Amino acid sequence: MAGDWLGSIVSINCGDILGVYQGRVSAVDQLNQTISLTQPFHNGVKCLVPEVTFRAGDIVELKILEIPVDSRRQTINQLPENTTGMNTDYINGTAKPRPIETSNVQNIPRRSDARSNDSVGTSPQPCSKSYVDRQNEGLNQPKNFRRRHNSSPPKSHGQSVGRNQEADTAGSSSSRYPNQVTPKKSGPKNGQLKARDDECFGDDLEEIPDTDFDFEGNLALFDKAAVFEEIETRERKVGGTGVGSKTRGTPNERPPTYRHDENILESEPIVYRRIIVPQPGGKEYCTDSGLVVPSISYGLHKKLLSVAEKHGLSVEKRLEMSGVCASQMALTLLGGPNRLNPKNVHQRPIVALLCGPHIKGAQGISCGRHLANHDVDIILFLPNFVKMLEPVTNELNLFCRTEGKQVSNVKDLPNCPVDLVINCLDCHENAFLRDQPWYRAAVDWANQNRAPVLGIDPPVADPEQGIHAKWSLQLGLPLALGEQAGRVYLCDIGIPQKVFREVGITYHSPFGCKFVIPLHSM
Repeated sequence: MAGDWLGSIVSINCGDILGVYQGRVSAVDQLNQTISLTQPFHNGVKCLVPEVTFRAGDIVELKILEIPVDSRRQTINQLPENTTGMNTDYINGTAKPRPIETSNVQNIPRRSDARSNDSVGTSPQPCSKSYVDRQNEGLNQPKNFRRRHNSSPPKSHGQSVGRNQEADTAGSSSSRYPNQVTPKKSGPKNGQLKARDDECFGDDLEEIPDTDFDFEGNLALFDKAAVFEEIETRERKVGGTGVGSKTRGTPNERPPTYRHDENILESEPIVYRRIIVPQPGGKEYCTDSGLVVPSISYGLHKKLLSVAEKHGLSVEKRLEMSGVCASQMALTLLGGPNRLNPKNVHQRPIVALLCGPHIKGAQGISCGRHLANHDVDIILFLPNFVKMLEPVTNELNLFCRTEGKQVSNVKDLPNCPVDLVINCLDCHENAFLRDQPWYRAAVDWANQNRAPVLGIDPPVADPEQGIHAKWSLQLGLPLALGEQAGRVYLCDIGIPQKVFREVGITYHSPFGCKFVIPLHSM
């Protein structure tokens, strides 16, 4: 009789550890108490091996999912008693096999036990479909049919769920195990992909509208100003009448709002005029933060530098500080890290430095030395003089230790435009230098070259034939410069606050965290 169940599709529950297996019965060994399944599925996933064999001791529950037609007809005409092999129960003319009774095998409960546990009467239901039928059914679904992957077919009335219930149908089929997963669809690869596409993209393309969604038109329907006005009006009503649990008070009682860059802590009122000079220079500037920086006259500027030198701020220190600030500004104008980096060594910037034989020229030479140390090609123009000031000689000796180039003739300057021209030709006191041939030749070369010009500490006098600068850098406090000086910048050369106080200037540093700041005309 054991051979009569060959070809049947069964479901074997081996417990929580081994899981649930489904497949077609290929062999039943009564002697060794084993059963073999071909084309098995483990927890809804097709196994990699073609056949699996189970011992009776590992089987917790066995369910018949489908019986072959020939075997079904033969078992109905057999006797209900069978002492060898696999025992069967006959309920309503249906053969239900159960495992061999051993100490480790748990038999399939009889119909009477199932009825005692379920008070609701059940009527015969059609047998459930096997996994092979379900796979074929998925391939035969219409194009517009879609089923969720994590959904299961609805249970019919009377369908058994659990371990101690059975279905009383002609095919004696039971519901699927609750935890098993729907197996993957079998068949050719193209058909499987097509079935998946139909499930995900089952809608016809003809239903997609041809016209694009009008985002601008839809956004125009939202009146943002009207909505905010309505919210504010509602808040005023709630705050004025005291209605509601969340009142924000009247508009006058509301806390002030702050921007992301404003300080929320209360502080003293801001004073924008922190620098007061005894002799105004006739022009005022302001910083980016709104602080007022008045200009001073050249006499007061000269007195300030003299007092600072008396207190220890020597000319050498002032030259070094002004050279560092001017070089930092020049590096920024040349492009900063975008221009000066190891990947751009083939485009080193070229700077022409025009200097005279005075302190301003020494400031320019100091700036050129720092630029040369930052891989900038420097061409220094300084005319030959029999006698020069000591600071100029010292700065020139230091510059000669760099890779910079020095020329004394305007003809040796580049004919092509350079990246930047730094002007230190003019002097506050020696105006007779402007009549020298070398001075006029240098001015003509700078005006004809199409490079931007940076002036360091330019004089107040605005000569008609001078060099037109794009930027001008002032030291300490600015002078009242004209339009030809371009945009004015101010650098900190390290003058102590008590030195300003000694010359009669009420001073508070406007630099903040920087050493060079821009100034705007008021």
